[in-house]
Amino acid sequence: MNPSDAQTTTYRTPSGVTVHRSATPCDPEILTELVSSVEYRRGGVLSSGMEYPGRYDRWHLGYVDPCLEISTRGRRVTATALNARGRVLLPVLAQALDTVPGASEREQDADRVAVTVPEPDPDAFFTEEERSRRPSVFTALRAVVAALRSPEDANLGLYGAFGYDLAFQFEPVERHIDRDPTDRDLVLHLPDAIVVRDRKRETCVRYTYEFTVPGDAGTEGGGAGGDSASCERARPEATTEGLPRETELTPPVVATEVPPGPRPGSYAQVVAEAKKKFRRGDLFEVVPGHRTYARCSSPARFYELLRDRNPAPYEFFFNLGEGEYLVGASPEMFVRVSGEPGTGQRVETCPISGTIRRGEDALGDAENIQELLSSVKEKSELTMCTDVDRNDKSRVCEPGSVKVIGRRQIEMYSRLIHTVDHIEGTLRRDFDALDAFLTHMWAVTVTGAPKTWAMRFIEQHETSPRRWYGGAVGVINFDGSMNTGLTLRTAHIRDGVAAVRVGATLLYDSDPEAEEKETFLKARALLETLALGEEALAAQESADTAGPAAEEAATGTESAAPAEQPGSGMRVLLVDHEDSFVNTLADYVRRHGAEVTTVRYGFDPSLLDRLAPDLVVLSPGPGLPVDFAMSDLLDALSARGLPVFGVCLGLQGMVEHAGGALRTLDEPVHGKPGRVRVRGGRLLSGMGEEGAFPAARYHSTYSTPDLVKNFEVTAVLDREPAEEPVVMAIEDPAARWYAVQFHPESILTAGVGEGIVARVLRLARS
Repeated sequence: MNPSDAQTTTYRTPSGVTVHRSATPCDPEILTELVSSVEYRRGGVLSSGMEYPGRYDRWHLGYVDPCLEISTRGRRVTATALNARGRVLLPVLAQALDTVPGASEREQDADRVAVTVPEPDPDAFFTEEERSRRPSVFTALRAVVAALRSPEDANLGLYGAFGYDLAFQFEPVERHIDRDPTDRDLVLHLPDAIVVRDRKRETCVRYTYEFTVPGDAGTEGGGAGGDSASCERARPEATTEGLPRETELTPPVVATEVPPGPRPGSYAQVVAEAKKKFRRGDLFEVVPGHRTYARCSSPARFYELLRDRNPAPYEFFFNLGEGEYLVGASPEMFVRVSGEPGTGQRVETCPISGTIRRGEDALGDAENIQELLSSVKEKSELTMCTDVDRNDKSRVCEPGSVKVIGRRQIEMYSRLIHTVDHIEGTLRRDFDALDAFLTHMWAVTVTGAPKTWAMRFIEQHETSPRRWYGGAVGVINFDGSMNTGLTLRTAHIRDGVAAVRVGATLLYDSDPEAEEKETFLKARALLETLALGEEALAAQESADTAGPAAEEAATGTESAAPAEQPGSGMRVLLVDHEDSFVNTLADYVRRHGAEVTTVRYGFDPSLLDRLAPDLVVLSPGPGLPVDFAMSDLLDALSARGLPVFGVCLGLQGMVEHAGGALRTLDEPVHGKPGRVRVRGGRLLSGMGEEGAFPAARYHSTYSTPDLVKNFEVTAVLDREPAEEPVVMAIEDPAARWYAVQFHPESILTAGVGEGIVARVLRLARS
């Protein structure tokens, strides 16, 4: 293209860097050439092969020879200049890393700077609302993004991959699987030339960037380690203008021996172990995985074949350096954030659950769609996942803003049909895109629920670290936005061998042999494409294939908050029992005007005196009340005369504390509706029609009216007269203690859920 066609823009970042951007129209074929280059040089290509209005547009972008790389190993953060252009910018990143509170073990030379982010003080108190701001490698990322932030550009940012183990910096999980200390948990590139193709507008533009760095960059705060020459004297102003964009070649791909796959029957054994956890109530669902292998001598060829055979919303190909490549075609959005920071940004996710094969023709598709939408099991799984997703957003979003804007929508893929939910929320003004990213780590569709307990089960029962699987790929833009896809249907390629990890969503009624078979079916799409790439054969139809590694989600329309604010001026303490719905519950309380502080169980009772709450809410959770020493907390609450509202596990703890007893259901009930019959009391009076309403059940432990002591049983499960009654609500109005066995915050309880929370606030105040 003629250079005279270029449009130029100049702006300045908070760190004083002047950015000169040129936008030049180019031939879309440049992206094909770029894919070939990424096989030999660091870089990345991202594309979307799906068009779904309101969710996905078809686009394609790529870059090669980025000037800088940010990587992490554990809590060690390293910024590396990949060429002379990166050396110009490196002092800016060094200065940003020096602002990380407590950063230690600083090392710096002309090509790299590294710091270690400290572990959080185990004795330091923090609320759940503050969890995403605890010290982690994301503290360092936030500092780098802040230094280069500008609303002037929608493409410049950090592109790459986020590994599964990053979640352990947000949610502590004891490690059981050996890790290679040289493995990286995060690799992000800062490209200074990006090709962007917009298929809707039929445009293709190459954006190139030049940076001018002020002379004081790297001199303030740069003395943390005391050994950097950049600290001894001010640097002159520096610019990337005229410097070459090339980086060193990465090691060539040389195929080695392919290791054996998993032992037959090993996955079925894991399923059997999971069923024990479901019965006890420790887990509602869990998504363990295992790896299969295939040869891959050309990651670029594999990427092009995969895009052609399996179009997806998030197609990607990354050369991460050090002999590592990621190639994938993920059907699921992880987190997308749009809008200007500090103004209520939009946070979106599109969880997938529900999969069926395509029909032979349109009539066959229609029949399969009807079968999929009619499946109670598929709907239940999606409900469970969406409830977890809504909970994740409620930690960082404005009260009442988390909504389901698409429920069980159909997405058609080359061989599969999926049901997908679309969920949005409005980010609170004091949070940013990284907060939204952290609160969702990792998606319930690759972990399970409750999420923390599911991740513990995975760590105890998988035989190898997940590395990139179950993490994310995408971009953190310097304008404050973010677009990431979940790392599913992905091959991690190293030494010419592609590792493909797959899993299945396990529930109580899962069949071990059938679930193991499903995992191998899910791997076939990638394995067959890898084989085609190796054999250079014409594309052939897969005999069988399956959907994402255990995907799901669900939500529903929320009832509008009432005009009055029953919680206005009230302080509510929400006790978190490591549950995956606690933040949605907090959101429901905030919608009614109350101030909510969320704290994990096990805190010192003196906190009750410092916070002086008007109401204490005991969250749901896995396991049994004794797992959380709930009786001790209830003793402290009783001694202070504090009002209490228990949900699910909270009700069970209150029953036991009052001298009652619990039983275990013959089959656990998770993510399924039940009909609640009101038979008195103040909490649920007037709810539903004719004294009954549908509600969400997530429990395997229960009580019956004859086992409840010192509480009035005010609701039971609506069942046949001959069946054993299951307690659904209890009350002690004199003590202002109330509890429900069902989940008012679930979409399956949408008709009365907010009304129940409002009623609790009024009863606590009375």
